[in-house]
Amino acid sequence: MFALKSRIYCSLKFAKFCQSRNFRVGKATLDSVNLKGRSFLTLKDYNAEEIKHILWVSADLKHRIKHRGEHLPLLQGKSIAMIFEKRSTRTRMSTETGFSLLGGHPCFLTPQDIHLGVNECTTDTARVLSGLADIVLARVYNHSSLEHLDKDTSIPVINGLSNLYHPIQILADLLTLQEHYGSLKGRTLTWIGDGNNVLHSFMMSLAKLGVSLKVATPKGYEPDATVTEEAQRLSKQFGTRLQFVSDPVEAARDSSVLVTDTWVSMGQEEEKKKRLKDFSGYQITMQTGSGAAPDWTFLHCLPRKPEEVDDEVFYSPRSLVFQEAENRKWTIMGLMVCILTDYRPQIPKLKL
Repeated sequence: MFALKSRIYCSLKFAKFCQSRNFRVGKATLDSVNLKGRSFLTLKDYNAEEIKHILWVSADLKHRIKHRGEHLPLLQGKSIAMIFEKRSTRTRMSTETGFSLLGGHPCFLTPQDIHLGVNECTTDTARVLSGLADIVLARVYNHSSLEHLDKDTSIPVINGLSNLYHPIQILADLLTLQEHYGSLKGRTLTWIGDGNNVLHSFMMSLAKLGVSLKVATPKGYEPDATVTEEAQRLSKQFGTRLQFVSDPVEAARDSSVLVTDTWVSMGQEEEKKKRLKDFSGYQITMQTGSGAAPDWTFLHCLPRKPEEVDDEVFYSPRSLVFQEAENRKWTIMGLMVCILTDYRPQIPKLKL
Protein backbone atom coordinates (compact mmCIF):
# COMPACT_ATOMS: atom_id res chain seq x y z
CA MET A 1 0.00 0.00 0.00
CA PHE A 2 2.86 2.38 0.85
CA ALA A 3 4.54 1.63 -2.51
CA LEU A 4 1.26 2.33 -4.34
CA LYS A 5 0.82 5.66 -2.53
CA SER A 6 4.42 6.59 -3.37
CA ARG A 7 3.86 5.90 -7.07
CA ILE A 8 0.67 7.97 -7.06
CA TYR A 9 2.44 10.82 -5.25
CA CYS A 10 5.34 10.78 -7.74
CA SER A 11 2.92 10.73 -10.68
CA LEU A 12 1.01 13.73 -9.32
CA LYS A 13 4.25 15.58 -8.60
CA PHE A 14 5.52 15.00 -12.16
CA ALA A 15 2.16 16.10 -13.61
CA LYS A 16 2.36 19.31 -11.58
CA PHE A 17 5.92 19.92 -12.85
CA CYS A 18 4.82 19.36 -16.44
CA GLN A 19 1.99 21.86 -16.01
CA SER A 20 4.37 24.48 -14.56
CA ARG A 21 6.79 23.97 -17.47
CA ASN A 22 4.05 24.02 -20.12
CA PHE A 23 4.52 20.38 -21.13
CA ARG A 24 1.58 18.32 -22.29
CA VAL A 25 0.70 15.93 -19.50
CA GLY A 26 0.43 12.46 -20.95
CA LYS A 27 2.52 9.65 -22.31
CA ALA A 28 5.62 10.62 -24.26
CA THR A 29 5.06 9.87 -27.92
CA LEU A 30 7.59 8.12 -30.12
CA ASP A 31 7.44 10.12 -33.32
CA SER A 32 9.02 9.32 -36.66
CA VAL A 33 11.61 12.11 -36.63
CA ASN A 34 15.19 10.84 -36.94
CA LEU A 35 17.98 13.41 -37.28
CA LYS A 36 20.92 11.08 -36.68
CA GLY A 37 23.83 11.91 -38.99
CA ARG A 38 22.29 15.19 -40.24
CA SER A 39 24.28 18.41 -40.49
CA PHE A 40 22.79 21.63 -39.15
CA LEU A 41 23.85 24.55 -41.32
CA THR A 42 20.56 26.43 -41.59
CA LEU A 43 17.00 26.08 -40.35
CA LYS A 44 15.96 26.35 -43.98
CA ASP A 45 16.81 22.64 -44.22
CA TYR A 46 14.60 21.64 -41.27
CA ASN A 47 10.83 21.29 -41.26
CA ALA A 48 8.47 22.13 -38.41
CA GLU A 49 8.39 18.64 -36.91
CA GLU A 50 12.18 18.40 -36.94
CA ILE A 51 12.55 21.76 -35.19
CA LYS A 52 9.93 20.75 -32.61
CA HIS A 53 11.75 17.47 -32.03
CA ILE A 54 15.05 19.23 -31.27
CA LEU A 55 13.28 21.52 -28.80
CA TRP A 56 11.54 18.53 -27.20
CA VAL A 57 14.85 16.71 -26.68
CA SER A 58 16.40 19.92 -25.32
CA ALA A 59 13.61 20.41 -22.80
CA ASP A 60 13.85 16.76 -21.80
CA LEU A 61 17.59 17.00 -21.13
CA LYS A 62 17.09 20.20 -19.13
CA HIS A 63 14.39 18.53 -17.05
CA ARG A 64 16.30 15.31 -16.42
CA ILE A 65 19.74 16.82 -15.78
CA LYS A 66 19.01 20.22 -14.21
CA HIS A 67 15.76 19.57 -12.36
CA ARG A 68 16.07 15.87 -11.51
CA GLY A 69 19.86 15.69 -11.16
CA GLU A 70 20.25 12.69 -13.45
CA HIS A 71 23.56 11.67 -14.99
CA LEU A 72 23.11 11.03 -18.74
CA PRO A 73 26.38 10.05 -20.45
CA LEU A 74 24.68 9.91 -23.86
CA LEU A 75 27.81 11.07 -25.71
CA GLN A 76 30.38 9.02 -23.81
CA GLY A 77 33.29 8.04 -26.06
CA LYS A 78 32.47 10.73 -28.63
CA SER A 79 34.40 13.90 -29.47
CA ILE A 80 33.58 17.22 -31.10
CA ALA A 81 35.96 19.44 -33.06
CA MET A 82 35.08 23.09 -32.33
CA ILE A 83 36.48 25.43 -34.99
CA PHE A 84 36.28 29.10 -33.95
CA GLU A 85 37.35 31.75 -36.43
CA LYS A 86 35.37 34.25 -34.34
CA ARG A 87 35.49 34.45 -30.54
CA SER A 88 32.43 33.73 -28.43
CA THR A 89 31.36 33.38 -24.81
CA ARG A 90 28.00 31.63 -25.11
CA THR A 91 28.73 29.36 -28.09
CA ARG A 92 31.99 28.08 -26.64
CA MET A 93 30.78 27.68 -23.07
CA SER A 94 27.47 26.07 -23.99
CA THR A 95 29.06 23.59 -26.40
CA GLU A 96 32.06 22.67 -24.25
CA THR A 97 30.16 22.30 -20.99
CA GLY A 98 27.20 20.63 -22.67
CA PHE A 99 29.24 18.05 -24.58
CA SER A 100 31.28 17.28 -21.44
CA LEU A 101 28.16 17.00 -19.27
CA LEU A 102 26.90 14.32 -21.66
CA GLY A 103 30.17 12.38 -21.33
CA GLY A 104 31.90 13.51 -24.53
CA HIS A 105 35.22 15.22 -25.20
CA PRO A 106 35.24 18.71 -26.75
CA CYS A 107 38.35 19.90 -28.59
CA PHE A 108 38.57 23.68 -29.06
CA LEU A 109 40.45 24.90 -32.15
CA THR A 110 41.31 28.60 -32.48
CA PRO A 111 42.68 30.36 -35.59
CA GLN A 112 46.12 29.72 -34.07
CA ASP A 113 45.43 25.99 -34.15
CA ILE A 114 43.67 25.68 -37.49
CA HIS A 115 43.41 27.92 -40.55
CA LEU A 116 40.63 26.77 -42.83
CA GLY A 117 41.98 26.82 -46.36
CA VAL A 118 45.29 28.49 -45.40
CA ASN A 119 47.98 26.07 -44.19
CA GLU A 120 45.91 23.15 -45.45
CA CYS A 121 43.08 23.10 -47.94
CA THR A 122 39.61 22.79 -46.44
CA THR A 123 39.04 19.46 -48.17
CA ASP A 124 42.04 17.90 -46.45
CA THR A 125 41.10 19.41 -43.07
CA ALA A 126 37.59 18.02 -43.45
CA ARG A 127 38.88 14.53 -44.17
CA VAL A 128 41.33 14.64 -41.25
CA LEU A 129 38.63 15.75 -38.82
CA SER A 130 36.32 13.02 -40.09
CA GLY A 131 38.80 10.45 -38.81
CA LEU A 132 39.44 12.13 -35.48
CA ALA A 133 36.06 13.40 -34.31
CA ASP A 134 32.39 12.44 -34.42
CA ILE A 135 31.02 15.89 -35.19
CA VAL A 136 32.22 19.40 -36.06
CA LEU A 137 30.90 22.73 -34.83
CA ALA A 138 32.33 25.66 -36.78
CA ARG A 139 31.94 29.37 -36.05
CA VAL A 140 33.14 31.09 -39.22
CA TYR A 141 33.14 34.36 -41.12
CA ASN A 142 31.86 32.99 -44.43
CA HIS A 143 28.95 30.57 -44.77
CA SER A 144 30.68 29.03 -47.79
CA SER A 145 33.34 27.65 -45.41
CA LEU A 146 30.65 25.62 -43.65
CA GLU A 147 29.26 24.35 -46.93
CA HIS A 148 32.75 23.32 -48.02
CA LEU A 149 33.37 21.51 -44.72
CA ASP A 150 30.02 19.77 -44.93
CA LYS A 151 30.65 18.65 -48.49
CA ASP A 152 34.00 17.03 -47.67
CA THR A 153 33.43 15.57 -44.19
CA SER A 154 31.89 12.20 -43.51
CA ILE A 155 30.64 13.45 -40.13
CA PRO A 156 27.90 16.01 -39.31
CA VAL A 157 28.69 19.74 -39.24
CA ILE A 158 26.90 22.28 -37.01
CA ASN A 159 26.83 25.98 -37.86
CA GLY A 160 28.07 27.78 -34.74
CA LEU A 161 27.59 31.09 -36.58
CA SER A 162 28.30 32.38 -40.07
CA ASN A 163 27.79 35.67 -41.86
CA LEU A 164 24.49 34.35 -43.23
CA TYR A 165 22.88 32.31 -40.44
CA HIS A 166 23.01 31.68 -36.69
CA PRO A 167 20.57 28.77 -36.28
CA ILE A 168 21.69 27.50 -32.86
CA GLN A 169 20.77 30.90 -31.38
CA ILE A 170 17.21 30.55 -32.66
CA LEU A 171 16.82 27.14 -31.00
CA ALA A 172 17.59 28.78 -27.65
CA ASP A 173 15.21 31.65 -28.37
CA LEU A 174 12.37 29.30 -29.30
CA LEU A 175 12.82 27.16 -26.19
CA THR A 176 12.90 30.30 -24.02
CA LEU A 177 9.67 31.60 -25.53
CA GLN A 178 8.00 28.21 -25.20
CA GLU A 179 8.94 28.06 -21.53
CA HIS A 180 7.60 31.57 -20.94
CA TYR A 181 4.40 31.58 -22.99
CA GLY A 182 3.53 27.89 -23.12
CA SER A 183 3.06 27.93 -26.89
CA LEU A 184 4.27 29.87 -29.92
CA LYS A 185 1.64 29.44 -32.61
CA GLY A 186 -0.32 32.58 -33.41
CA ARG A 187 2.14 34.99 -31.80
CA THR A 188 4.07 37.79 -33.49
CA LEU A 189 7.77 38.50 -33.08
CA THR A 190 9.26 41.88 -34.00
CA TRP A 191 12.88 42.32 -35.00
CA ILE A 192 14.31 45.83 -34.58
CA GLY A 193 17.82 46.52 -35.85
CA ASP A 194 20.27 45.12 -38.37
CA GLY A 195 19.13 42.65 -41.03
CA ASN A 196 21.76 40.11 -39.99
CA ASN A 197 22.38 36.39 -39.56
CA VAL A 198 20.14 36.03 -36.50
CA LEU A 199 17.23 37.66 -38.32
CA HIS A 200 17.88 35.41 -41.32
CA SER A 201 17.53 32.34 -39.08
CA PHE A 202 14.28 33.65 -37.61
CA MET A 203 13.05 34.15 -41.18
CA MET A 204 13.80 30.50 -41.99
CA SER A 205 11.96 29.09 -38.97
CA LEU A 206 9.16 31.19 -37.44
CA ALA A 207 6.55 30.69 -40.16
CA LYS A 208 6.95 26.91 -39.87
CA LEU A 209 5.85 27.19 -36.25
CA GLY A 210 2.94 29.50 -36.99
CA VAL A 211 4.67 32.68 -35.77
CA SER A 212 4.37 35.97 -37.68
CA LEU A 213 7.36 38.26 -38.10
CA LYS A 214 7.66 42.03 -38.36
CA VAL A 215 11.00 43.62 -39.23
CA ALA A 216 12.16 47.20 -38.71
CA THR A 217 15.57 48.07 -40.16
CA PRO A 218 17.16 51.35 -41.29
CA LYS A 219 17.42 51.86 -45.02
CA GLY A 220 20.39 49.97 -46.38
CA TYR A 221 20.38 47.39 -43.58
CA GLU A 222 17.58 45.15 -44.84
CA PRO A 223 17.97 41.36 -44.73
CA ASP A 224 19.46 39.44 -47.65
CA ALA A 225 17.20 39.49 -50.71
CA THR A 226 17.42 35.74 -51.33
CA VAL A 227 16.59 34.98 -47.70
CA THR A 228 13.68 37.43 -47.86
CA GLU A 229 12.28 35.76 -50.96
CA GLU A 230 12.35 32.36 -49.25
CA ALA A 231 10.81 33.82 -46.08
CA GLN A 232 7.95 35.30 -48.10
CA ARG A 233 7.33 31.89 -49.64
CA LEU A 234 7.29 30.24 -46.20
CA SER A 235 4.95 32.88 -44.80
CA LYS A 236 2.50 32.28 -47.62
CA GLN A 237 2.80 28.50 -47.27
CA PHE A 238 2.11 28.50 -43.52
CA GLY A 239 -0.39 31.36 -43.40
CA THR A 240 1.62 33.79 -41.27
CA ARG A 241 2.39 37.48 -41.76
CA LEU A 242 5.78 38.86 -42.81
CA GLN A 243 5.99 42.64 -42.70
CA PHE A 244 8.87 45.07 -43.31
CA VAL A 245 8.71 48.63 -41.96
CA SER A 246 11.16 51.35 -40.98
CA ASP A 247 9.47 52.61 -37.79
CA PRO A 248 10.35 50.53 -34.68
CA VAL A 249 7.25 51.62 -32.75
CA GLU A 250 4.99 50.66 -35.64
CA ALA A 251 6.78 47.31 -35.94
CA ALA A 252 6.32 46.61 -32.22
CA ARG A 253 2.57 47.21 -32.28
CA ASP A 254 0.63 44.12 -31.04
CA SER A 255 3.81 41.99 -30.93
CA SER A 256 4.50 39.48 -28.17
CA VAL A 257 8.29 39.57 -28.51
CA LEU A 258 10.73 42.37 -29.28
CA VAL A 259 14.19 41.30 -30.39
CA THR A 260 17.38 43.11 -31.30
CA ASP A 261 21.06 42.30 -31.70
CA THR A 262 24.38 44.10 -31.90
CA TRP A 263 24.53 46.90 -34.44
CA VAL A 264 28.26 46.38 -35.00
CA SER A 265 29.29 42.76 -35.48
CA MET A 266 32.83 41.39 -35.42
CA GLY A 267 34.55 42.46 -38.61
CA GLN A 268 32.48 45.66 -38.87
CA GLU A 269 34.45 47.77 -36.39
CA GLU A 270 35.53 50.26 -39.07
CA GLU A 271 31.85 50.96 -39.79
CA LYS A 272 30.97 51.66 -36.14
CA LYS A 273 30.64 55.45 -36.36
CA LYS A 274 28.43 55.29 -39.46
CA ARG A 275 26.33 52.45 -38.08
CA LEU A 276 25.63 54.20 -34.79
CA LYS A 277 24.43 57.21 -36.74
CA ASP A 278 22.29 55.14 -39.12
CA PHE A 279 20.66 53.22 -36.26
CA SER A 280 19.72 56.33 -34.32
CA GLY A 281 16.12 55.92 -33.11
CA TYR A 282 16.25 52.11 -33.12
CA GLN A 283 17.07 51.64 -29.44
CA ILE A 284 14.43 49.48 -27.75
CA THR A 285 12.84 51.25 -24.78
CA MET A 286 9.60 50.97 -22.84
CA GLN A 287 8.23 53.55 -25.27
CA THR A 288 9.01 51.17 -28.16
CA GLY A 289 6.86 48.56 -26.47
CA SER A 290 4.03 50.94 -25.57
CA GLY A 291 1.85 49.54 -28.34
CA ALA A 292 3.02 45.94 -28.06
CA ALA A 293 0.96 43.12 -26.55
CA PRO A 294 0.40 43.56 -22.79
CA ASP A 295 2.59 40.53 -22.04
CA TRP A 296 5.44 41.46 -24.40
CA THR A 297 8.94 40.21 -23.68
CA PHE A 298 12.44 41.07 -24.84
CA LEU A 299 15.26 38.93 -26.29
CA HIS A 300 18.87 39.71 -27.19
CA CYS A 301 21.50 37.09 -28.10
CA LEU A 302 24.27 39.09 -26.34
CA PRO A 303 26.67 40.73 -25.90
CA ARG A 304 24.54 43.85 -25.57
CA LYS A 305 25.39 47.53 -25.87
CA PRO A 306 23.22 50.21 -24.19
CA GLU A 307 22.53 51.96 -27.50
CA GLU A 308 20.66 48.83 -28.69
CA VAL A 309 18.36 48.52 -25.66
CA ASP A 310 18.24 50.67 -22.54
CA ASP A 311 18.74 49.39 -19.00
CA GLU A 312 15.07 49.81 -18.11
CA VAL A 313 14.07 47.15 -20.64
CA PHE A 314 17.21 44.99 -20.46
CA TYR A 315 17.03 44.46 -16.69
CA SER A 316 13.25 44.45 -16.43
CA PRO A 317 10.98 41.43 -15.77
CA ARG A 318 10.09 41.58 -19.48
CA SER A 319 13.67 40.67 -20.40
CA LEU A 320 14.35 36.95 -20.89
CA VAL A 321 17.97 37.41 -21.98
CA PHE A 322 19.66 35.42 -19.22
CA GLN A 323 17.23 32.50 -19.47
CA GLU A 324 17.85 32.73 -23.23
CA ALA A 325 21.62 32.58 -22.66
CA GLU A 326 21.32 29.52 -20.42
CA ASN A 327 19.13 27.79 -22.98
CA ARG A 328 21.99 28.01 -25.47
CA LYS A 329 23.45 25.14 -23.44
CA TRP A 330 20.35 22.96 -23.32
CA THR A 331 19.50 23.43 -26.99
CA ILE A 332 23.01 22.73 -28.29
CA MET A 333 22.99 19.62 -26.10
CA GLY A 334 19.62 18.62 -27.52
CA LEU A 335 20.81 19.20 -31.06
CA MET A 336 23.99 17.15 -30.59
CA VAL A 337 22.07 14.31 -28.98
CA CYS A 338 19.62 14.31 -31.90
CA ILE A 339 22.44 14.21 -34.45
CA LEU A 340 24.65 11.63 -32.71
CA THR A 341 22.21 9.23 -31.01
CA ASP A 342 18.83 7.55 -31.25
CA TYR A 343 17.70 9.07 -27.95
CA ARG A 344 13.98 9.53 -27.33
CA PRO A 345 12.70 12.01 -24.71
CA GLN A 346 10.92 10.81 -21.59
CA ILE A 347 8.85 13.94 -20.94
CA PRO A 348 5.64 14.60 -22.87
CA LYS A 349 5.91 16.65 -26.06
CA LEU A 350 6.06 20.41 -25.77
CA LYS A 351 3.15 22.62 -26.72
CA LEU A 352 4.30 24.61 -29.73
